[in-house]
Amino acid sequence: MNTARYGLVEAGGTKFVLGVATDKDTIEATTRIDTTTPEETIGAMLDWFREHGELDAIGVASFGPLDLDRFSPYWGHIGQTPKPHWSGADIAGPLQQAFGCPVAIDTDVNGAALAEYHWGAGQGHRSMLYFTIGTGIGGGAVVNGKILQGLGHPEMGHIRLPRHPDDTEFNGSCPFHGDCLEGLASGPAIKARWGMSLSELPADHTAHDIIAFYVAQTVVTMQAIFAPGRIIFGGGVMATPGLIDRVRHQAATLGGGYFKGDPSEIVVLPGLGDHSGLLGAFALTLG
Repeated sequence: MNTARYGLVEAGGTKFVLGVATDKDTIEATTRIDTTTPEETIGAMLDWFREHGELDAIGVASFGPLDLDRFSPYWGHIGQTPKPHWSGADIAGPLQQAFGCPVAIDTDVNGAALAEYHWGAGQGHRSMLYFTIGTGIGGGAVVNGKILQGLGHPEMGHIRLPRHPDDTEFNGSCPFHGDCLEGLASGPAIKARWGMSLSELPADHTAHDIIAFYVAQTVVTMQAIFAPGRIIFGGGVMATPGLIDRVRHQAATLGGGYFKGDPSEIVVLPGLGDHSGLLGAFALTLG
């Protein structure tokens, strides 16, 4: 009996990470491709997979927004994105056409959420959320083992938040909504205000409390909506030393003791670390 082989795609705004695996613990080969134009990047992706033999299924965890309606002629396409050249790009279609196998595609945060649910910090929790706070901000929810979707995938990075009293002059960096969560707390929003990344600023700089405030507001909002057992925060901004503890402290204060669950236990970093992207792609192939 032949062992099933899976193609894995972690499609990001700066790089595509590709892999071939037989199970979650056995990734036979990986590579990285710079995200340039769709023609160059997708072409290089197809060439690499062709060099690694037949595939039984392919999982794609991609930056978005994405059309995930299987009945839509644009299923598997990128929607309107600030990423130059990529609005309308078809990611899933070329893979299906080239390899003739099932292709599962979802957002990178939904993939990471599903992987964390199965194998990481979300294990044992019926309701859990995964956020990435980095160049952009996105969030995914898994409830009873299923990724939450409606008309499209959730866009948690674009929720509106109260402004921090020391951060009222900045208009926000989101080209669509200005001062939404992504427009206030993403890496580019931080650099637009203070000229460097959060981790490069002194530990006593006011930026640390301001960003923690916005992430903590996100925590209590999600507690009110989902009552999650875990809220997992990944991404480069969350790697800032001490930020996760500031978020927990502010979330406990903002919540006022009303919500079930202690933020010091609910709010955690990813259990899968840097592997959540490819493992997210693999999790998507499981259905």
